[in-house]
Amino acid sequence: MHRWLLAMLLGLALGCALAAPPPAFVAVTAIVEHPSLDAVRHGLVAELANAGYRAGENLRLVYESAQGSPATAAQIARRLVGQEPDVIVPISTPSAQAVVAATREIPVVFTAVTDPLAARLVQDSAHPGGNVTGVSDLSPVARHLDLIRRVTPLARLIGVPHNPGEANSVAVLERLESLAPAKGFQVLPAAAPRSADVQAAARSLVGKVDVIYVPTDNTVASALEGVLQVAESSRIPVYAADTDSVARGAAAALGFNYYDVGRQTARMVLRVLAGESPAVIPVQGVQITELHVNPAAALRMGFEIPAEVLAEATVVVR
Repeated sequence: MHRWLLAMLLGLALGCALAAPPPAFVAVTAIVEHPSLDAVRHGLVAELANAGYRAGENLRLVYESAQGSPATAAQIARRLVGQEPDVIVPISTPSAQAVVAATREIPVVFTAVTDPLAARLVQDSAHPGGNVTGVSDLSPVARHLDLIRRVTPLARLIGVPHNPGEANSVAVLERLESLAPAKGFQVLPAAAPRSADVQAAARSLVGKVDVIYVPTDNTVASALEGVLQVAESSRIPVYAADTDSVARGAAAALGFNYYDVGRQTARMVLRVLAGESPAVIPVQGVQITELHVNPAAALRMGFEIPAEVLAEATVVVR
């Protein structure tokens, strides 16, 4: 009797083990590693854990960076699709474009994408209709121009280092150029197709522009220190669309908390893991902005941030 009971219990335990559901499989990829994109990933993982999905337990989580290479991003996308995850989360426009080109079946929840329509990720933000949805971080460009005017009221010409191969950067630049004249500005772009070109692009603006504006551009963000070095030595104020750039040495930025963007993205991923189709999940924008300022960096660039702007700041880097 004892052996029979033991065998039965072992059989029940084996049956339960066989019936246990496999862990959820989430694949994450980014075009490059820099503080904002890293913050998105960390927020994503934290929010999934808050919902009960923990890596190594009931969540299989893989992450790959393309190290700034679109060709590598395409290879990663194909490799991830071959692994058949439950959902792929590409961080940044280039990675999202690579993943969407690689699959029309696996659910995709993109994030930190400036303009998903211009990037041809979806045809309708309200009704995506396919296997793709996500979170757009379209910059509040008009408010950026207002901030530049408040802090440096005599500025007229804005220099913009950017990668013309990044759809997200091009979208911000086009918006900047369309809004600038009405606010008394002109825009001078400086192309930087690779991270190695960023400092030279910044140098090309010296003696021509009053301020430098760094858009949501992954190439420029990955080599931001080169821009800051030029700006400080030439006494040119640097503004950024990305608040993480302020801790690195930009003077001011009005933008998003990218850790929270990652958490917002995770909530969409959870809907997909629960069985909802991306086709019926509208693309979301980021609504909450934060003002970050760096008074010491401003002084190194030859100007002071007004007291009233400091008082309004969410974060003052000391």
